[in-house]
Amino acid sequence: MDLVSVIMPCHNGALYIKNAIDSVLAQSYKDWELLVVDDASTDGSKALIESYCQKDSRIKLLSTEHSTGLPATARNLGIEEARGRYIAFLDCDDQWLPDKLEHQIPLFDKADCAVVFSFYKKMDKDGNVRPLTVTSPGVVDYNGLLGGNCIGNLTGIYDTAKVGKVYQKDIHHEDYLMWLQVLQKGFVAYNTGTVEACYRESGTSVSGSKLKALSWTWAIYQRELGLPLVTSIGHFIKYAFKGLSKRLK
Repeated sequence: MDLVSVIMPCHNGALYIKNAIDSVLAQSYKDWELLVVDDASTDGSKALIESYCQKDSRIKLLSTEHSTGLPATARNLGIEEARGRYIAFLDCDDQWLPDKLEHQIPLFDKADCAVVFSFYKKMDKDGNVRPLTVTSPGVVDYNGLLGGNCIGNLTGIYDTAKVGKVYQKDIHHEDYLMWLQVLQKGFVAYNTGTVEACYRESGTSVSGSKLKALSWTWAIYQRELGLPLVTSIGHFIKYAFKGLSKRLK
């Protein structure tokens, strides 16, 4: 089996990180390393992470010099140190289901597949899972992804053997830009069609402001990708509609 490098940024995540790490430990696919990047936490998170490192050699602690308030810096440190063929992401307040990696890795056998993602559910700050599922298309390419980010970052994995290491820029919606840059290389993303993770909603989430999220997406179209204005407007309308539909679930 090929090694999966799981990148987990943590900033003051002591309340939830145990559940996140335990969900990686519970994976039926065992060939993984977990790189937990402590982003200048002050709540005891680092000591908790260290206790896991002592119990399982697959878990490694990395640390940033100071917190930027955005997860890209911490994730990039993890990507830089990753030894695996596959790069996966899990924030310290989210959780995976036990068969996530086992269901996803075989899809990379497809020659045109560089990303695999899945459905997921939402849960509140107390861990109560909502009944509805956040669904997404079965296959998406670069042009399709421009119409809206259907790849939940907590479900996405990319193949460095096909696209190399792709880092996240220190901007808002950094994961969306990264997935676009991966697919821009000519590959596609495949969906397992199964629920494989739970995303925790909280008032402090970086993506919590939907009006700001619209401006962040527009900045990606214009500033980061340099799309023509008319093209940007067309994709932006699709993005806004999909975002509204997702928030109603």
